[in-house]
Amino acid sequence: MQDRRAPRAPGYADIVLDNLSRPYPYAAHHAALDDADARTTPRELHPSFSTSFDWHSCVHMHWLGVSLLGSGLDDERDAALRSALDRSLTPENLSVEIAYLRANPGWERPYGWAWLARLAATCATSDDPDARRWASALDPALDALGDLVSRWVAVTDWPVRHGVHTNTAFGLGMLRDAFRATGRQRAAAVCEEAARRWFAADAAWPHEWERSGQDFLSAGLSEADLMRRMLAPDAFARWFAAFLPGLTPESTVLQPARVVDETDGYQVHLHGLNLSRAAQLARIADALAESGGAGSADLVPMLREASARLLDAGLGAVVTTEFMSSHWLASFAWDALSA
Repeated sequence: MQDRRAPRAPGYADIVLDNLSRPYPYAAHHAALDDADARTTPRELHPSFSTSFDWHSCVHMHWLGVSLLGSGLDDERDAALRSALDRSLTPENLSVEIAYLRANPGWERPYGWAWLARLAATCATSDDPDARRWASALDPALDALGDLVSRWVAVTDWPVRHGVHTNTAFGLGMLRDAFRATGRQRAAAVCEEAARRWFAADAAWPHEWERSGQDFLSAGLSEADLMRRMLAPDAFARWFAAFLPGLTPESTVLQPARVVDETDGYQVHLHGLNLSRAAQLARIADALAESGGAGSADLVPMLREASARLLDAGLGAVVTTEFMSSHWLASFAWDALSA
């Protein structure tokens, strides 16, 4: 899939630039404490992430912007991206964001947390000098997220299993990867222990019940994508066979979803569902290919074919004038193209 990224990079850079310069509409999801607090502007609340319709979308638009650097952009787009990211990712701005997260420990849990951690890790592991500078500014955010995750999992008996933002498995996987990539082994281990506690014994997920009408994640595939990180290839192959039994090429979980009303902000989640499943299936197939079981050999081509089908279905929705799609889908597309 990676060879399909380069021709899309300029268009996706334009999407990032449009989003990072568009302050409204903005859904702050802020619980005001008094009249003065209610009058606080998004920019005052979130000096780094106050565009792109909402906080988490703004965070992953920044991640996409960083990811696009070095992808062969022309000089004008490259300079514009760097300038936009520079304005947002300052130590001063990010200190306000971190203070807000610490003061509101359930806010954006775990989806927004996960994208912020991924943004920080992408900057930290980049060879780009600008990205490394932003990584330094973002480093305290990773410390805050490590604290927040530890407190969360310590008091949580049950994961959230559905197909939208508060899905536990999707966020936990990205958090774990970011902590590992940045050398935060203790925080990563907290995520791994929680993943095993919540999901290791799961079996017979009813995948034919998926999907709901506003999912952008497959609950079952999000869990499988998490557990492939937790288990050695042969152990994961056994777990996967027990967790998602009876998969066939016709299984609903492997089929593209259709969007009828492109102006419906909830229904267009289904475009994201196509893209997130494409990415997850590609990664799951790669993990199964490393195992030695005959069952995995049968599954791998089926999952890869489904991934390609879902990717094609999702990519057509990314470049659009409909803001309910354009404020977030390109990030999911780039992730799927990179899987």
